[in-house]
Amino acid sequence: MLREPIQLTIGEDGTVALPLGVLAEAGLSPGSSVLAFSNGDGRIVLRREEDATEDLIQFGRLD
Repeated sequence: MLREPIQLTIGEDGTVALPLGVLAEAGLSPGSSVLAFSNGDGRIVLRREEDATEDLIQFGRLD
């Protein structure tokens, strides 16, 4: 099940709070380790740390 996109606001301190439902759809739970990186102008990617590390080792890239 895919949810409709949700609009979030970047706080004055630079943080963004993701709804638990979005995390659950991605197979992530509170306390999960993720890597965040820019993937172009206006695009931020969150990847499960172990998946991103595996891709970096195998393919030399994060995406």
